[in-house]
Amino acid sequence: MIIAIDGPAGSGKSTVAKLIAKRLSYRYIDTGAMYRAVAWTAEKKNLSLADETAMAEIAVSLKIEFVPDADGQSVLVDGENATAHLKNETVGRGAATVAAQKSVREVLVAKQRQIGKAGNVVMDGRDIGTVVFPQADKKFFFVADADERGRRRYEELKSKNPGLDLQNIIEEIRQRDHEDRNRKISPLVRAKDALEVDTTQLNIEEVTDHVFKNINNI
Repeated sequence: MIIAIDGPAGSGKSTVAKLIAKRLSYRYIDTGAMYRAVAWTAEKKNLSLADETAMAEIAVSLKIEFVPDADGQSVLVDGENATAHLKNETVGRGAATVAAQKSVREVLVAKQRQIGKAGNVVMDGRDIGTVVFPQADKKFFFVADADERGRRRYEELKSKNPGLDLQNIIEEIRQRDHEDRNRKISPLVRAKDALEVDTTQLNIEEVTDHVFKNINNI
């Protein structure tokens, strides 16, 4: 099967996708990491993220590998373990910029389809069920209150960034939502045949069990 999980930042899609993939012994593919890899590489090369031609060239040349490990998964970019770098908030904001560029999306969507075409994959992102794999066997669309998503992100990051402000994080979440939903290329929308899952009041185990039962029609 191909399982698509879409949703906004902080909705829990990546964490649940990893757990579902583990339960099913499927591959997990974090498509957001691919856009982050482009932004991170551009940052290292001191290139402007607004230069769409340069960003597309990076997307074409990058070798991105998803490797299972003791922590779940590492992301290798041109052979370098970039997992920690790709979680940087600056890189995340850069990813939002390049993700809105048509030529970059075309390159990375092609790579995502190539990775997933063999099946037995859980892929999460913002356009998996609508653009990358509209024929996916199971589609889910996660939602959650912006304040709750901001709180989750704050709890995740505060140990490494003690100066973080919760309200700033929430505002960044809202801004990212606006950008994702209003971009011209592959906006964040729920596929008509996707099951919407509101994770606001649920913990990760509850969401994972709900998704797993739906996959298996329990």
